[in-house]
Amino acid sequence: MNQNKSKLFNVGMVLALFVILGPGVGVLKAQEKGKTKTGAEALPGINWSVDQLKQAVAPVRPGRVLLPVKWPNNARVAVVISVDADNETFLLAAGNTAPAPVANEEYGATEGLPRILAMLDRLDVPCTFFTPAVSTIIAPQMIPQIMKSGKHEIALHGWIHESVEILNDPVLEEKLMVQAIEHYTKETGKKPVGSRTGSWQFSSYTMGIEQKLGLLYDSSLMAMDVPYELMSNGKDTGVVELPVTWVQDDYPYFVVNGSLPSPELIFQVYKDEFEMAYREGTFLMLTFHPQIERRSRILYMEQLIAYMKTKPGVWFATAEQVAKWVKSNPTVDSPFGRMQEPQ
Repeated sequence: MNQNKSKLFNVGMVLALFVILGPGVGVLKAQEKGKTKTGAEALPGINWSVDQLKQAVAPVRPGRVLLPVKWPNNARVAVVISVDADNETFLLAAGNTAPAPVANEEYGATEGLPRILAMLDRLDVPCTFFTPAVSTIIAPQMIPQIMKSGKHEIALHGWIHESVEILNDPVLEEKLMVQAIEHYTKETGKKPVGSRTGSWQFSSYTMGIEQKLGLLYDSSLMAMDVPYELMSNGKDTGVVELPVTWVQDDYPYFVVNGSLPSPELIFQVYKDEFEMAYREGTFLMLTFHPQIERRSRILYMEQLIAYMKTKPGVWFATAEQVAKWVKSNPTVDSPFGRMQEPQ
């Protein structure tokens, strides 16, 4: 490693650790001040029976692996580029209308999204846009911009990026999802078939609501690296999970403005994730947010996707295309069932 790269690595690691450990430091300080519970009271699960423990995790569990024996055209790996176009919705959901933070998030609609779409057009790559309905109500130009190429998918991302865990209300959660479905069906002429919950949270009711509304897939959970079927209370749901992971999401890395001197280190992580998915012959889901993908970051995003396109046998697809494929084709029994070294 040369000196410049070593410096970048060291600075990046220090800053990344600051971002990751920052919340933990806050917890320690709170504990010091006696603001958190301690002892057995703080860990109720230690006294739960085996049946209680099983029941606690029963509402949504990973079911059978849905890694196909082969991808279309015998591709080696399936890659979904996904964009969570939240803009200012998570602020509005919390009642925060302060102009400065709202303006910072509005960047997603004014510059972030058009720049990402232009990049996708240059590379001729499809994308799935998980977008809160309120995002496209406030910025109605987003829907025609996304639909213009005819290659991209618009999927659900809540009504206003609401936290379903905080809601903890099946009636209200379903009402908001129905509102979002009706909005996109009216504006695009097509009912959305997939959902990604706000902040990737799940309530104990989410799985049942997605089943009831007839969704093909979810993309909020991360029990595997490959597609799998979701189970609820011991029964198959028929809903495909296209898993996410914070490792392949830009938000934890870039949520603090200017948190890294260069995005190069982070995009190297994404490249390494791709290399392993390619080696194993499996699946990769990358997630980006237009409100934080500023110019320097778009530069590296384009370089990453261009690099993946140089590799033989990479199927770039929308989430809907992947979900339909894995549901209608023979699958292997293990997430490593297709593993082999590239030819």
